[in-house]
Amino acid sequence: MIDRLEALFAHFREAESNLLRELQRKQQEFYYEVRKGKVHFSQEARARQKNFLKRLSAFISDSRLLVILTTPLIWLCALPIVLLDLIVSIYQMICFPIYGIPKVRRADFILLDRRRLAYLNFIEKLNCEYCTYANGILAYVTEIAARTEQYWCPIKHALRRKGVHSRYEHFFDYGDAETYRLGIERVRRDFKDLESTKTEKIAADSVGGMSQ
Repeated sequence: MIDRLEALFAHFREAESNLLRELQRKQQEFYYEVRKGKVHFSQEARARQKNFLKRLSAFISDSRLLVILTTPLIWLCALPIVLLDLIVSIYQMICFPIYGIPKVRRADFILLDRRRLAYLNFIEKLNCEYCTYANGILAYVTEIAARTEQYWCPIKHALRRKGVHSRYEHFFDYGDAETYRLGIERVRRDFKDLESTKTEKIAADSVGGMSQ
């Protein structure tokens, strides 16, 4: 069972690497570069994108009435999301140094880059940025919760779950009492892989910056 789980996690990591390579290919296909964390399109690409810009009047007139009427409900969700962002950020700022857990870098999850797409009108850009922020915060909170769970209760579930977070592979098998008691202090402080991932990311960014 352990070997099978390790194989699955290795498959996930390989899929992530393949995704990054595909994103790099798309940069060449759609004529943009990423420099210092910002997206830069060529002038030709921006001019071509503007040919597909849908003006606000047409965008609103083409929208269904029920979609327009439900829009306030979507934006009402911003209140708890912002509050969640604030509370969880304060939590990890205070508690993670005490627990010895590496802090989650918020900027890794909030990627506000869709505003640079010239084929989006103002409303589309606003909607895109809101969706990016909301989903980014939820992913950010999930990572904070995952590291918290690794510290307090790193035990896999017996029941099937639809998704697993980034720290799940480090958890003990369900029912393995002896290994849990012998290794709990080691596992709750085992975040060395985060440091190696951080080093790889810095190296990749440096190579990318030099090539651009």
